[in-house]
Amino acid sequence: MSHNAPIVVWFRQNLRMHDNPSFHAASLLKVPLILLYIDDDSPQPWRHTGASRWWLRMSLLDFNAQLLSKYDAQLHIAQGEPLKIIKALIAKTHAQGIYWDRCYEPYAIARDTQIKAEITAMGLEAKSFNGALLKEPWETLNKSQQPFKVFTPFWRNLQKMIMRDILPLPKAFKGQTPKNSLTIEECIPLPSNPWYKTMEQTWTPGEKGAKNNLARFLKNTLKDYKVLRNRPDFVHTSRLSPHLHLGEISPVQIWHAAMSIDEHRNDRDCFLSELAWREFSYHLLYHFPFLPSAPFKPAFGAFPWKKNKKHLTHWQQGQTGYPIVDAGMRELWHTGWMHNRIRMVVASFLIKHLLQPWQDGEAWFWDTLVDADLASNAASWQWVAGCGADAAPYFRIFNPVLQGEKFDPNGDYVRKWVPELAKLPNKYLHAPWEASIEVLSAAEVRLGKTYPHPQVVHAKAREGALAAYQEIRTKTNEE
Repeated sequence: MSHNAPIVVWFRQNLRMHDNPSFHAASLLKVPLILLYIDDDSPQPWRHTGASRWWLRMSLLDFNAQLLSKYDAQLHIAQGEPLKIIKALIAKTHAQGIYWDRCYEPYAIARDTQIKAEITAMGLEAKSFNGALLKEPWETLNKSQQPFKVFTPFWRNLQKMIMRDILPLPKAFKGQTPKNSLTIEECIPLPSNPWYKTMEQTWTPGEKGAKNNLARFLKNTLKDYKVLRNRPDFVHTSRLSPHLHLGEISPVQIWHAAMSIDEHRNDRDCFLSELAWREFSYHLLYHFPFLPSAPFKPAFGAFPWKKNKKHLTHWQQGQTGYPIVDAGMRELWHTGWMHNRIRMVVASFLIKHLLQPWQDGEAWFWDTLVDADLASNAASWQWVAGCGADAAPYFRIFNPVLQGEKFDPNGDYVRKWVPELAKLPNKYLHAPWEASIEVLSAAEVRLGKTYPHPQVVHAKAREGALAAYQEIRTKTNEE
């Protein structure tokens, strides 16, 4: 290896300095480093859009500022097809190789495999690392060396595995920034519609924000997490998912930080099982790359959906007439995030009350979530739909009224996001259509005017969903 020729470090979904395997390994070589970020605008499914693209911009700005402050180095920003950009950069700078942390989306695997093959064929080094997962998907196989399809044995197996140590900050290095770099602002402009303003008030993208969120959670809210994580009216979850998505913090850092706490072990293990669900989702996506578009259980390919644009739009806008559903959809629109319990409720409502395809909900979440993560999004929507690996049975149909009464008993969550119902008594808050005209009038609620009537009646919708499910069961049995 030459002592003068640089190494390119290609940053993707690992926008952090601590515990960054590719960055750390490259810094040990004692050669100049070119820190590269490419906005890959090649034709591809599931490109960053909407809320997650806003987060990407903010995360890149923060990461670039940290690099400049710590190492007097900055990102080289490019936009276009990665292979062409990387080849041109290597030719221009005479770089001797490229390092990166792996991505696991099907498109990214195909792209990176081609890049590695072509760079290696040039006689240069192309080396990739695991910076996004606790373990590689090919390391977490069952005793038959097959992929796990059920979460519980996957989680048991993962708990027995030894996690690698946290990597330290890279030592000082000489940064080399080629000319003609784009700015982050040029590459990822803000939308003309300032919908992101409310997200700016909610989130602090970047590595420091991720560390602060983890510290806050472990210190203040780990206790009773197992029970209170289901309450959307409380801030009792970690809110680390968007930080994890862009690699502002690694799952290894989270694992070791949680394991260092001896108190509240049941709560700690419950929290780590949620981290393991993310891991399981990537395990599924890697081994079954059709997961974002097709049902894991093939029988559901014949499900008799009743596509209805009006129903979908009302759901997206939080105008279904079911307060807990509408609160969740409005929280999503305003903050780019939704409480996990409520994600299950709104997904169940779209799929099983409205009989809309789960892929439509998945696509809406992809556009509106700041933590829009392909593996978790696909696996979770399929889980609710009943067609995924280890899925909830299809006949498990959430009653949105009972879910609201159970998990938002004081109505604080609904009142925050559906303020037109704020004056209703708790007794009717989750089912305003049951209130008398006098109660509604006193609360300044006019159903059909200030707040919609329910899109569907729960009991009838449940019957319709079960009938649809029975239809595909019958077809499967006949075949």
